[in-house]
Amino acid sequence: MSTRVVIDHRTGGAAVLRHPEKAHRPDNPIQRKPDWIRVKAPNHPVYHETRELMRGHGLVTVCEEAACPNIGECWSQRHATMMIMGDTCTRACSFCNVRTGHPEPLDASEPARVADAVAKLGLRHVVVTSVDRDDLDDGGAAHFAAVIRAIRGAAPATTIEVLTPDFLRKPGGIEVVAQARPDVFNHNLETVPRLYPSIRPGARYYQSLRLLDRVKQIDPTIFTKSGLMVGLGEGRAEIMQVMDDLRIADVDFLTIGQYLQPTVKHAAVAEFVTPDAFADYAGLARAKGFLLVSATPLTRSSYHADADFAQLQAARAARLAAD
Repeated sequence: MSTRVVIDHRTGGAAVLRHPEKAHRPDNPIQRKPDWIRVKAPNHPVYHETRELMRGHGLVTVCEEAACPNIGECWSQRHATMMIMGDTCTRACSFCNVRTGHPEPLDASEPARVADAVAKLGLRHVVVTSVDRDDLDDGGAAHFAAVIRAIRGAAPATTIEVLTPDFLRKPGGIEVVAQARPDVFNHNLETVPRLYPSIRPGARYYQSLRLLDRVKQIDPTIFTKSGLMVGLGEGRAEIMQVMDDLRIADVDFLTIGQYLQPTVKHAAVAEFVTPDAFADYAGLARAKGFLLVSATPLTRSSYHADADFAQLQAARAARLAAD
């Protein structure tokens, strides 16, 4: 009989009820992962340096909060995705491991602390994401803009990618963040429309699509990006339809990765998608006109984001030259 070992990267590792809304759901047993998505436990010296820098600046990372399987690789290269506006989300998506509940008020010192950490890490490219903050009038848009401006001031050579909430029922929120001019504006559709009621119940598919389209209307020079999880029970034809929807919104970059179930209270994995199937999705997406596609079992929104940004720039330049 195998024993499942849980690696908790967060301080203390205390047993805290992170998802009270899921506590009374029936358990979904966690399946054994296939060999192609096994990863080693992090142990590189630079991983620990990055971890201590995050702690020293009082910062939250989605790498830890979402239990990302790539944390060892990324942090060993001093790549960390900052998660702003606290560690508690106001949504209750059935795939996500980020804590849910009533968040604390915003910390006005956070933009400066994020910017200082970016400068000390010497990042060429930084990804800034957040929890959903439905409790705020603007959904946290002004805070995102303040973080972008602070990074520009502290590390002017660093390119900035934001991975934002959907700003559902937050008029003007999309515009505030886009007008702060991040280099990449990312918002993940996550899954196909049919699965939204069970996987992303607090979100609306067309709001997410509208956000990506609106960013391009505001500033066509901003790269737009979106991500999908597979293995939740979606069909190939449904994924192809989402690709078409994203291209109509002129999205530049698509990421596709395997959904991995964080706990027995989260949505079950319906299928471990094979590497060959991921290669098929990548080929389909490239044929549909995305500037860049990353589709592998371990692909995540910010995985290899710095190298991907350089490829995005090169792909756009090549397309403009061809035109």
